[in-house]
Amino acid sequence: MGTKAIKGFRDILPDNVSRWQQVDRTAREVFEGFGYRAILLPYMEFTKLFSRGIGQDTDIVEKEMYSLTDSKGRSMSLRPEGTASVVRAYIQNAMHAKDSLARLYYTGPMFRHERPQKGRFRQFYQVGVEAFGSPDPWLDLEVLSCLWLFFEKLGVPGLELEINSIGDAACRPAYRQALVAFLSERRDELCSECVRRIGTNPMRVLDCKVEGCRKAIRDAPVMLDHLCDACREHFEIVRGGLDSTGIPYSLNPRIVRGLDYYTRTAFEVTTKGLGAQNAVAGGGRYDDLVKLLGGPDTPAVGFAVGVDRVVALMEGEGIEPPERARAYIAVLGEAALGAAARLQRKLIASGFSVVLGDPGKGLRAQLKRADKTGASVCIILGEDELARGVAVLRDMASGEQLETEVDTVADKLRGLLPEGT
Repeated sequence: MGTKAIKGFRDILPDNVSRWQQVDRTAREVFEGFGYRAILLPYMEFTKLFSRGIGQDTDIVEKEMYSLTDSKGRSMSLRPEGTASVVRAYIQNAMHAKDSLARLYYTGPMFRHERPQKGRFRQFYQVGVEAFGSPDPWLDLEVLSCLWLFFEKLGVPGLELEINSIGDAACRPAYRQALVAFLSERRDELCSECVRRIGTNPMRVLDCKVEGCRKAIRDAPVMLDHLCDACREHFEIVRGGLDSTGIPYSLNPRIVRGLDYYTRTAFEVTTKGLGAQNAVAGGGRYDDLVKLLGGPDTPAVGFAVGVDRVVALMEGEGIEPPERARAYIAVLGEAALGAAARLQRKLIASGFSVVLGDPGKGLRAQLKRADKTGASVCIILGEDELARGVAVLRDMASGEQLETEVDTVADKLRGLLPEGT
């Protein structure tokens, strides 16, 4: 039926948009405060970018991407995540030649053909950061500090930062061998998907949400016991930095993340407020991805935040973004419309939010409308006021009124609306 949204896709209506905008504003404020610069990415990429970057044996590439074939037989996909696209842009535009340490952030929708449920949609939104150019743990710490401050600024309670190290090419093969041996002895206790993963991506078994699998792997070997000296030192410095900065965290040796490109530090921010979909953010270090996708050997680290889940938490906690202070111009008569429209433009240019009234309505009706729009001040402007070069400012809460010259309305509003906008 053409009058309904596609399953897993949804409208975000005006009454609910304010929280989304608050998340976006906070992300931009915090990320730019850390020196990250915005990058705008295409919604669609060649499918091979994701199959090479994310991993051919991941659920995303195998069954969750929205893909099509163009007239030249090339497979293209709506982006299921942001990191691969950022890396592609980093390589294609030779950003490494312009800045040896590049800090980027992105916002926007992603697309995955998953079973819709609470906190999971087929079109979902992310904000994220990616930092390129240093293999050192201080950059991991900066990214984690950026992520945690973002959540602190939003005021979302009940979040926990969980971290792990998943090693690198030097130490992961031995761990993989030990894990495969452990899992092979328990094949009968695992779900069919995890049995398949033993031969393709055994570390993903640790991330399975099926209760039977979780019980079966309770005593599975963990990567932390198999780290090489370099990875262990790297992780200890990251932990020490978190301790020094006062960012609370816990170790979770089961964190492997769902994508193949991660190395060393991996982390998630989780909540108990969303049921099974308990991760609201995640990320880590991916030192091999830029080279894998054809770029120079460039270490990198980053994270992505699930905006839909953050907004759901804000709604559950009753967190309301600060309302924008509004003014309303009650236009008394058609003759005052031109002057009122000029005043509206001037006030908006000065940073105020101003709604223009209907000159065909009386003052009482326009005052009711001003109240409905959430205006704090109503500016009354009619033929009499125009003749005297003044406007009347009415405080919507107290009903008190003052008269001021039209040219001074903006200055008077700043006194009545201390927040400005």
